[in-house]
Amino acid sequence: MQRFDSEEILDSAQCPTSEREASLRDLCRMNRWFGGVATTRSMIGRVSASTGQKHFSLLDVAAGYGEVPRAAAAQLAKKGIILEITDVDRLHSNLRRGRGAVVADALALPFRQQSFDLVSCSLFAHHLDPSQLARFVDEALRVARVAVLINDLVRHPLHLALVYAGFPLMRSYVSRVDGVASVRRAYVPEEIRDVLLNQPSDGRRIEISRHYLFRMGVMVWKVTSSKRNQIDRLRQIA
Repeated sequence: MQRFDSEEILDSAQCPTSEREASLRDLCRMNRWFGGVATTRSMIGRVSASTGQKHFSLLDVAAGYGEVPRAAAAQLAKKGIILEITDVDRLHSNLRRGRGAVVADALALPFRQQSFDLVSCSLFAHHLDPSQLARFVDEALRVARVAVLINDLVRHPLHLALVYAGFPLMRSYVSRVDGVASVRRAYVPEEIRDVLLNQPSDGRRIEISRHYLFRMGVMVWKVTSSKRNQIDRLRQIA
């Protein structure tokens, strides 16, 4: 199944407000039911276990209603892991009203270097072509102190069939049209790995895992200059 890139209705500022809100609510349900929240929860738990850190500031890029990290945070709190979340989205109309958030372009984040422990996104990577995806990860790594977490779909014919079968669960026609487009333009893990590793070496370390119902989690660990020096010394010894 070849990747086919086509614009989604929800990306357009002309999407009717009622349909936008209905589609964003559909996304909230789908993320809870079909692995979206679990994938982000798993990645954050992995970061905590690896670093020993229990409190994280997290920037949620292309946040929409921001339900994925917040639902994950509610579950992780039972393990003593606390998230302080900031939302950013290109469209103000996507952001949940009454919540502090930032309107900005994901490829030019208006934050200083190492402003957040984690930079996370859910169902955003497939909206980007390979060059944009590489730029986004570079920008996210600039802003992150620890890691960039990408939660996205895996392109597969069976996944596409499941989307069609799930039409009755979607209350918005935008969700149905965009759901099909999302699977067709999604990456597979090998493609994302190739895109992210085909960049000038900055010491990044990449972990990709598969999750429930054609989800993948991509963890791009930020390696500081001191850690890079340690790695280089170890390689020289070996």
